[in-house]
Amino acid sequence: MEIGTIPTAMLSSDRIRRIHLIGVCGTAMAALAAMLQERGYEITGSDSAMYPPMSDFLARKKIRTVEGFAAANLQPAPDLVVVGNALSRGNPEIEFVLNFKIPYTSLPGAIKDFLLPGKTSVVVTGTHGKTTTTSMISWILHNAGYHPSFLIGGIAENFQSSYGLGDGSHFVIEGDEYDSAFFDKGAKFLHYLPDVAAIGNVEFDHADIYPDLEAVRQQFRRFVNLIPQRGFLAVGADSPSAVEVSRNSFCARETFGLDAENHWSARNIRFEGDRLAFDLLYRKKLFRAIRLALLGVYNVRNALAATAVLNRLGVPEDDIRDGMETFQGVRRRLQFLAETGGIRIYEDFAHHPTAVRETLRALRSSLHPARLWAIYEPRSATSRRNVFQREITEALAEADCIAVPPLYKPEKVPEGERLDLTRLIDDLKAMGKAAWNPEGVEGIILRVCSEARAGDMIVILSNGGFAGIYEKLPAALRDRQET
Repeated sequence: MEIGTIPTAMLSSDRIRRIHLIGVCGTAMAALAAMLQERGYEITGSDSAMYPPMSDFLARKKIRTVEGFAAANLQPAPDLVVVGNALSRGNPEIEFVLNFKIPYTSLPGAIKDFLLPGKTSVVVTGTHGKTTTTSMISWILHNAGYHPSFLIGGIAENFQSSYGLGDGSHFVIEGDEYDSAFFDKGAKFLHYLPDVAAIGNVEFDHADIYPDLEAVRQQFRRFVNLIPQRGFLAVGADSPSAVEVSRNSFCARETFGLDAENHWSARNIRFEGDRLAFDLLYRKKLFRAIRLALLGVYNVRNALAATAVLNRLGVPEDDIRDGMETFQGVRRRLQFLAETGGIRIYEDFAHHPTAVRETLRALRSSLHPARLWAIYEPRSATSRRNVFQREITEALAEADCIAVPPLYKPEKVPEGERLDLTRLIDDLKAMGKAAWNPEGVEGIILRVCSEARAGDMIVILSNGGFAGIYEKLPAALRDRQET
């Protein structure tokens, strides 16, 4: 179904030729830079540290960048500056922009003004699963010949990219509830002019900007209030907060979840070979039998959300099934890294307790390791805080062996709010788990090399680079085999 077009952009983009991005090495900012360049704009960018993989990506795209922030980077003055949300007052480029009244916007503001006009905006939101669901929808539309544009918070394996500019009528975008910029503390997804939307789940997160769950829910209520009457909303009914924030929607609404009372549900969930198989139901009747090259019941929910959206967009049932079965997942989402000496190693982006728990359960129930190791880095603003002290302990207890390094940049979190790692390890040991708090990545590798054995499975859980452990640990285990 064609939902229609959206209003003209607020910015007069026909007068803009050169755009400068401050903080260009962020994943989303780099993708935006490439998309704007492909649209014909002259793009420059700066960042405090230019590092792979995004520095390599920008170099391949031949986008002119400079390391370090300086007023000279904006001379001659660009027509527009896009300010990354990690930057604040005191940055010399921001001060130059404000002093000389150079037009500026945020990343989501630029997406709204330059990429969404004339498109049906398909926005996927939620605390968990939005990257995979956005990737699913984008791939299935592409595979079915709809030529969508898309912007995803990760690398979709089918595209080997986090973005695409198609000539079709749909723009599929991952809607993040984090704030937009130092001058705009509203959630990013409030800029995305949703025509069709999904809310997978709503939980407390981003403790650095939201005081409690109610503050998060309020951002989602504001998002729901932006969907027009002619639009559509798919809601994850397994999340009470998602149901609550969607109650006053003005558009058509359908629910999805494991319970058969939902509009979209699943039954007979099982693991067949290397495939997650289930029967996908619509209003309690079989829609299609699905086989995914993914693990975890949470990915059944992601598939239900994607199907609800795609069905509303008019994608034929067989095209939905074919796209699901050829979907290759998202990089760093329960991705196999290596096997050596009978030990399998995976990596996952999980850092919130719910995501950690579901990832560990998926591995144990699907692959049945002799022992399951969780190497967990508390790196995000929320995971470094004690707001989830009990919850992360319970989540990590799904594993048999747990290693947790010291907190990443603890000085960024007030001392009284920091996750108590000593208590975390002691509580896990009291639950009968083998748990350690080694000094850094090298200490973790030494512990794993001395303790791990054939039949074990290791998953590295972090939303960052984790000091290169993804390459270092497999190499160390291979070296152990050879000595």
